[in-house]
Amino acid sequence: MVKKNPIPNAFAFLICIAIPIGIGFFASSFTIDAIKTWYVTLNKPSFNPPNWVFAPVWTTLYVLMGVASYRVWYRRKAADGFQYAVTVYFIQLALNFAWSLIFFEMRQIGLALIEIVLLLFAILFNGFIFYRFDKLAGWLFVPYFLWASFATYLTYTIFILN
Repeated sequence: MVKKNPIPNAFAFLICIAIPIGIGFFASSFTIDAIKTWYVTLNKPSFNPPNWVFAPVWTTLYVLMGVASYRVWYRRKAADGFQYAVTVYFIQLALNFAWSLIFFEMRQIGLALIEIVLLLFAILFNGFIFYRFDKLAGWLFVPYFLWASFATYLTYTIFILN
């Protein structure tokens, strides 16, 4: 008896995972030095997580994004608008990347706050668009939206305190 491959196209699956992880890894290059120098000098709220929390949380979220994008790619003929869904996905990833650049590299907390609000809307919209192709792909954006909501509140609080 031949076992059916649970991931019909493993190469596409790996590419879908690698894209958000790669973007996140590149964005982290803006944060590493700033965390040790600038970020430690900021006034932060009591609910600010320890720095070690961010890497595993973001890695998990990037993997979930990658799984969601693979599910949409795999079902790209299930609904109209695949190219539109891809465009929305990459705009959302660009906004995700831009926040690190604006907050940590440019050190513009107020601008980062505006940008992360745009990111929240993009995440929500992306989840709805993906849901049209695959319900689970849409639901995989919920943890990302919740974490980004927390990050928005954290950014707002840091902006107010500084």
